[in-house]
Amino acid sequence: MSKSKVIIVGASHGGHQSILELLSRYEDDVEITLFEAGDYISFMSCGMELYLENQVTDVNDVRNFRPENFPESNVHILNNQLVQSINADNKTVTVKNKLDDTTADYEYDKLILSSGVTPNSLPVPGTELENVYLMRGYDWATKIKDKLTNPEIKKVAVIGAGYIGIEAAEAFQKAGKEVILLDMIDRPLGTYLDKEMTDILATHLTENGIKVMTGAKIEAFLGDQKVSAIQVNNEEISVDLIIQAAGVKPNTEWLKGTVDLDDRGWIMTNEYLQTNLPDVYAVGDATLAYSVPANAKMPIALATVARREARYVVKHLFEKVPSKPFGGVVGSSALSVFDYHFAASGLNSFTAQKAGKNLYTSYYEDTLRPKYVPEKFGNKKVSVQLFFDPITHQILGGAVLSTYDITAQGNVLALAIQNKMTIEDLAEADFFFQPGFDRQWSLLNLAAQHALGEKEFIE
Repeated sequence: MSKSKVIIVGASHGGHQSILELLSRYEDDVEITLFEAGDYISFMSCGMELYLENQVTDVNDVRNFRPENFPESNVHILNNQLVQSINADNKTVTVKNKLDDTTADYEYDKLILSSGVTPNSLPVPGTELENVYLMRGYDWATKIKDKLTNPEIKKVAVIGAGYIGIEAAEAFQKAGKEVILLDMIDRPLGTYLDKEMTDILATHLTENGIKVMTGAKIEAFLGDQKVSAIQVNNEEISVDLIIQAAGVKPNTEWLKGTVDLDDRGWIMTNEYLQTNLPDVYAVGDATLAYSVPANAKMPIALATVARREARYVVKHLFEKVPSKPFGGVVGSSALSVFDYHFAASGLNSFTAQKAGKNLYTSYYEDTLRPKYVPEKFGNKKVSVQLFFDPITHQILGGAVLSTYDITAQGNVLALAIQNKMTIEDLAEADFFFQPGFDRQWSLLNLAAQHALGEKEFIE
C-alpha cells in the first residue's frame, strides 16, 4: 500500500504541530515533506525579548524544533525551499531551491499551508538605510542583539507600540539606550487593552524612561547611508537605530489567483479549515481564524491558534467529510511591561468594533488578598476588565493586570469564554480560598459581581 503524500508549507508553529500530529495519528502511513523558505528552522520570534535580555540558553535554542528532532525516514524537512505555486489540477507544488535557483514539482495527496506572516516595512523613504531594522526572525534577532551593546547606538526609535514594540523598547531601555516609542494610534497597546489599563501602562513606560509619542505620522527615515533621524509629524528626531514593529501582513502574495483570499490577503477557509482547492488546507497566522466570542472569522496571529488548527486539520485529514467543524479559538495572550504583567483573552472594545460585535464592559480594581494583609507581603493592587454580551451576558473577553503576576487568571477567562459562560456563572464560580493567595470570593468572582452591580464585598 502506497503512503499518502502530505506536503506542509512553513516550519513555524502550524508546520511543527502538523508533523507531530501526522506521526502520532498515522505513523508510517504518510510521507511528510515540509518546505521552509528561510535558512533557519524554526526561530520562535515570541522568544526574542528573552534572548535579547540574556534569559535563554542560546539563540539557537529559541526555536520550535530542529530537523534532527524528526529522524523518521518518512519525514523530510527542507529549508531554503520557496514554494512558488500550487497546481491543483495535477496536485503538485512548484518549489524553488534558493541556493541554486533551480525549480522542481512535488506531488501531494494533501497540502497544508502554514505560510505565516511577514513584518510590515513602512512605505516611507529611507527604509533601505543602515540601522533600520525589523523585529522578527533569527537574522534580525542576532543583528538587534549586537546593537544592544554597541556604544555607537545611543538613541533608538521603536515604531509600533504593540507587543513586539513594547518588548523592543524595554530591552533597549534596560541596555541603557534612550528610547522613543511611536505609534499612530492614541495609546500604547491600544488594540489589546482598553483605556483603563493602557493609561496605567503608558504612565509606567514614562516612569521607566521611555518617551511615548502617540498619534505619530511617520514621514521618512533620514540619513546618509546610515540612519540619523526620523521625521515624524513634521519634526526631525535624531536617532541611531530604528526598529520597525508596525504590524504584520500575510505571506500570501504567491497564492493570489489560486487560493481564495480576502481583500487584505488573509486566506479564507470553510468550517473545516479547507481552502477552495480540493485537499488543500490552511492553518496559522495567514488565515482568518474562527473566533468563538466574535462568532466570526478574523486574523488572530498566535502560536496557540496555529497549533489548535493544525491538530484539528490532521485529525480529520483523511475523512471524506470531517465529522465536525473546527470549534474555533478564543485568542489569548500575555505580556510584561517592566513591573506590570497582563493577560488578555477574547474580545476587547477595539476588536469587538472591528468584528461588528456589541458589548458591555466593566472595569474593577481591588487588592489581590484580604485587606488585613499589607502590600509589602504581596497584597498588590489588581485590575480586571470584563466584556460581555448586553443581552445574554455571555462573557466575550477580559483582561487582568497587576505588578503581581496574575496572568494565569487569563487562562481562567479563556476557559470561561470558550465554554460560553455568563457573567452570572463567573460571579458564582467555585474557586479556592487561602488568604496567602486570594480572597474568600476570588478575584474573578468579585470582578463579575461588580459587573452585575452588586454591593462591594469587604472582608
